[in-house]
Amino acid sequence: MLRRTRRSCSDALDYGTVRSIHITCVAISIALFPLRGTMQLAAIDWRRWLWLRIVPHMTDTVLLVAAIALAVMSGQYPLQQPWLTAKVVALCIYIAAGSVALRRGVPAAVQRIAFAAALATVGYIVGVAWTRSATLRLLQWS
Repeated sequence: MLRRTRRSCSDALDYGTVRSIHITCVAISIALFPLRGTMQLAAIDWRRWLWLRIVPHMTDTVLLVAAIALAVMSGQYPLQQPWLTAKVVALCIYIAAGSVALRRGVPAAVQRIAFAAALATVGYIVGVAWTRSATLRLLQWS
């Protein structure tokens, strides 16, 4: 006779699983932003595709929940860890620049600058995550 065991949610969502979810959402989010930004700059109304309006918000919500879960699971919090603080500050800059880049009615020159700033900022965020260093390990003390 086969016996079924109950697995709790915490068993199924260990650190590695939550980290994988977070990284997958990062990849999706990073792929969708340049797509929408390029379409915006080319004057293509990307908002006419429902999935381009909904999927980024769903992905970013899961990404944020996973990030909070990772912080709690690891005991590493912004303001306690400089690299996490840098990521949170950069995330706020990315959101602000990204919303200007994707907003209707903004002059094209401003959108281009905001789009470039958002892309540079997301690159910095990924670099900080990769190196766990706010300075991307460019400033090392001997």
